[in-house]
Amino acid sequence: MNDVLTSEEKAILADIQQYLSESKRDRSRLIPVLQYIQARLAYIPYQSIALVAAHFNLAPAEVYGVASFYNQFRFNPPGKYPVKVCLGTACHVKGADIILENFERKLEIKEGETTPDREFSIERVACVGCCALAPVALLGESVHGNMAPSKVEGIFTRIQVEKEMEARQKSEK
Repeated sequence: MNDVLTSEEKAILADIQQYLSESKRDRSRLIPVLQYIQARLAYIPYQSIALVAAHFNLAPAEVYGVASFYNQFRFNPPGKYPVKVCLGTACHVKGADIILENFERKLEIKEGETTPDREFSIERVACVGCCALAPVALLGESVHGNMAPSKVEGIFTRIQVEKEMEARQKSEK
């Protein structure tokens, strides 16, 4: 779990603390509270688990146990550029696991993690509905079909070029 919060996340966490103070302490509200946190922050940081545990008079491990049971909750912030690699049947058969490994190697993180600069995160998904383009990876909303290990490097080169062009345009203004 990532323990470093941005100033914006700290402000949202303060709002969440206010929300909790106005909420019932009924344990049946645990999952809706976790969903609220995820909706606000896009993930569940440890600090929020501690707040929720204190609110419901539970051990943080109990709250984490409930949250980690459900696939909907994530414990690392999503990257600015989320990478999703399809591992559905068609993609799996065509080597999507190798594509996932290449993304992990390039970004030096594992599936479910986010780079320290929060630029990229990697996630495996069951199916994106583009079976004819297998294997498929999504970078944000962009679909990259017929992926090959060699295409992974090209995706990051293009992102770097786009960043440099954007920075140049900003400096010219």
